[in-house]
Amino acid sequence: MKSDFSTPAAPLRGLGGPLRSSEPVRAAPAPSAAVVLLEEAADLLVVHLDFGAALQTCERALANLDAGTSLEVKCSLCIVGIQALAEMNRWREVLSWVLQYYQVPEKLPPKVLELCVLLYSKMQEPGAVLEVVSAWLQDPDNQDLPEYRALAELHLQRVLLPLGCLSEAEELVVGSAGFSEEQRLDVLQAISKARQRQKHQCLGSEEAQKLNQEGSFSHKFLSLLMLLRRLWDSTVSHFFSLPFKKSLLAALILCLLVVRFDPASPSSLPFLCKLSQLFHRIQEAIFSLYRLPIHD
Repeated sequence: MKSDFSTPAAPLRGLGGPLRSSEPVRAAPAPSAAVVLLEEAADLLVVHLDFGAALQTCERALANLDAGTSLEVKCSLCIVGIQALAEMNRWREVLSWVLQYYQVPEKLPPKVLELCVLLYSKMQEPGAVLEVVSAWLQDPDNQDLPEYRALAELHLQRVLLPLGCLSEAEELVVGSAGFSEEQRLDVLQAISKARQRQKHQCLGSEEAQKLNQEGSFSHKFLSLLMLLRRLWDSTVSHFFSLPFKKSLLAALILCLLVVRFDPASPSSLPFLCKLSQLFHRIQEAIFSLYRLPIHD
């Protein structure tokens, strides 16, 4: 069957009516330099895996943006740059790198902010984005955006709760209109459980610290008792290593030298008798303590 090409083509819309043979064909507008660089950066990132070149391309495009460049192109350039930095293990530079093109946190696009939260949360450093996300959520202009609710939930789950910022999380849930009543109750219940866990951990750490202090004191006290016991045993063993009569004689000579009395004098005899009885009682007490036989 022969194809029918006699039907006229439908007029092209958006070009000011049907085309006439005398009118030149209008070409599509050429893409801007930022769009060309965006495509080049994405190709370097995904196809060639040249992350450094992709980052440099994004920076060159962002540094030469004109007034007619759409916000979506700028956001896409930042996303490609963030991915390039993460691939080069330079993820700590992401937040400062993005803020140099938006100046203030409140002006960050939701997609860029979401990517930053996910990145720093995955790298176990959610505290780096705490102030930035809080400032963005508190801005009245951002609260009317459709992405506000998703970012608020992400901030709760990935930043506030892991950091233990329970009061801030409670204020966000209660003061935000982006949560439904059911979601608000669920989040408040999760916050209450987290606060109880935090309290138990605090009490457990205090009890452990107290037990450690008590154990340390007991150990020191036992060590002191052992030291005193060794000193006492050493003293007693040294005392018994000398004959008792020699010790008694040495004590008498010492008394003679110190008191300086005449042992031949009749007045000194009672004193010598008392001194002999005292030493004899000391000997009996010491031998009875150690249950040793007494030898005169």
